[in-house]
Amino acid sequence: MKILILGGTKFLGRHLVDAALAQGHQVTLFNRGKTNPGLFPGVEERQGDRDGALDALKEGTWDVVIDTSGYVPRVVRASAELLKPRTQRYVFISSVSVYADFAVEDIDEDYPVGKVEDPTTEDVQEFYGPLKALCEEAVQDVYGDQALIIRPGLIVGPHDPTDRFTYWIRRFGRGGDVLVPGRPQRLQQFIDVRDLAEWTVKAATSSLTGVFNATGPAQRFTMGELVEAIQEAVPNAGNPVWVDEAFLAEHEVGEWIEMPLWIAESHGWPGFEAASIARALNAGLTFRPVTETVRDTWDWDKERTGPMAAGMEAEREADLLKAWSQR
Repeated sequence: MKILILGGTKFLGRHLVDAALAQGHQVTLFNRGKTNPGLFPGVEERQGDRDGALDALKEGTWDVVIDTSGYVPRVVRASAELLKPRTQRYVFISSVSVYADFAVEDIDEDYPVGKVEDPTTEDVQEFYGPLKALCEEAVQDVYGDQALIIRPGLIVGPHDPTDRFTYWIRRFGRGGDVLVPGRPQRLQQFIDVRDLAEWTVKAATSSLTGVFNATGPAQRFTMGELVEAIQEAVPNAGNPVWVDEAFLAEHEVGEWIEMPLWIAESHGWPGFEAASIARALNAGLTFRPVTETVRDTWDWDKERTGPMAAGMEAEREADLLKAWSQR
């Protein structure tokens, strides 16, 4: 099939291209040409800007478009309307962050999505989830029953620019005592970018439509199990020191970025890492072993230099571990 990918050179996008080419499809990329230009020799690239510079997409036909870079409803609607006469289907990569809250476990695709008072706002940082929901709505308005909406959870693996998962692999790889927040039984959800990409391409080039949560692993998974997977896959990995959340709050440890993969249980979000993926599993979503994801991320990260985008500074971690031991 002929696939148009809006984006395609950063993280999920580049893995989508790999998956599409591996599955025998013809790929066209549309992006600004600023991130990893020339990453895919032989793949057609069209340059422009989604916000008002779509001229490069005014000619050509495709079987399906995969939108990896839509955050503002106005911008997503513009590309959807322009491409509708020349593409059969539109796949929009959304997020589980669209949901109105995480008050219960096993949130499925029919759970209410977040709303924003001013639907014209374009403050993505403040209203990321509700704006993604409005982007979904724009795609469905234009493509109707030919729209496929995919809501990933945390996406991890090689080339992840956020470092939220990679931090833990690098940190355990340094050895010694590792500060780990909360309880080992705390639930975790994430999906290897390659599993997501391979399934997305298969879904996009089939008759699958509708809305799907897409995260993993297939069975309930805990932070303790993630630590065990890292210790199995990373040579000479460190040892976890489980630190309770009250201590972390007392010392103003930042959630999710300074301490990746952690949102305090005091928030009352039991569903934050426990979305239902039954619909995607029934539609063929599969997962590689977590140890494989860890090992491949470790191998990729070893070639990198410079600071990480997320995670705790070594000196601060050492101070906290000392204070925890002396409490």
